[in-house]
Amino acid sequence: MTDFSFLAGAIGVPELQFVTGLILSFAIGYAIGEERESRGKDAGISTHIFVIAGSALFTMLGMMMDPASPSRVASQVITGIGFLGAGLILKEGMSVKNLTTAASVWYAAAIGMAIGSGLYIIASIAGIAAIIVPRIPHIGRKKFDEHK
Repeated sequence: MTDFSFLAGAIGVPELQFVTGLILSFAIGYAIGEERESRGKDAGISTHIFVIAGSALFTMLGMMMDPASPSRVASQVITGIGFLGAGLILKEGMSVKNLTTAASVWYAAAIGMAIGSGLYIIASIAGIAAIIVPRIPHIGRKKFDEHK
């Protein structure tokens, strides 16, 4: 029989917050990524889960390592996501592609930072908004076409 008593001291509040945040990151990242994949867009499920969970983890670690200045890590998360977003944007002739994809990844990082800060309700509401907002132009166009 294996003795797992060593785990009793290893699992505390930070670990439970991490697991809660990771589960929420997976759920929100999956929902946003599924919405994007259902419309054939780039940056789908895996990307959004990684961005949200990674941002949450960096935010949690920043708060643990330097509670007096958690914004230092947050600013570096934002810089990293900006770099990732810049790599997603493509210019073809006079048109720009993937701008909304880059914005989606940037927004996902903000959701992850909210999760990492323990703001689960705010992150959940922001996740719902991330699923609804891309549909708004399509709803508007449909109503406009009906009135022609």
